[in-house]
Amino acid sequence: MRVITTEMLEDTGATVIGVETADAAWQILQTRSDVDIVFTDVNMPGSMNGVVLAHRVRERWPHIALVITSGRHLLSEAEIPARGHFLPKPYRYQQIVGAMELAAPRQ
Repeated sequence: MRVITTEMLEDTGATVIGVETADAAWQILQTRSDVDIVFTDVNMPGSMNGVVLAHRVRERWPHIALVITSGRHLLSEAEIPARGHFLPKPYRYQQIVGAMELAAPRQ
């Protein structure tokens, strides 16, 4: 599913850095200043899940937009970081586009 989602995101024109774990995403975020949006699954392997990653991103880089997805969990508003968006699986291309536009509206 990660490969398909990566391809969908690339089809929007985004430059995508795909990773397998939340820890890898966190490491990349610490070394790059050009990340505009984090698209994460709740069930990311590693020492933290996607929700924890999203909250850490919100605290450290409040300008980065957040989209959290899951096919196993429905998150409550309280679980989603401020200005974050939840996209339940399964989703289609247009739903990804819509979630990204809600998370990071173009100026």
